[in-house]
Amino acid sequence: MQPPPPPPSFPSPVPAVELLVKDGCHLCEDALAVVDEVCGRLGVDWKAVDIARRPDLAERHAEEIPVLMVDGVQRDFWRIDPARLERMLTADRP
Repeated sequence: MQPPPPPPSFPSPVPAVELLVKDGCHLCEDALAVVDEVCGRLGVDWKAVDIARRPDLAERHAEEIPVLMVDGVQRDFWRIDPARLERMLTADRP
């Protein structure tokens, strides 16, 4: 008999961080710098996603760019607060 799988509500030990951006966006440049600094300092991998390559995201977030996603959940947009991001990435993590 195999043990049951863990409940899906357990947070991932490493948060998945994505920043939705688009070319020519001055707020995106600021957000990229903030996410790079905070994630770099905490040792958290992250990726920038160009919404021009993702029509589904472009349609949904066209007026909110940049958008910060953590573990698939929209957490912030327009201006990314470094202290808030750090709290999100360190809260309830092993």
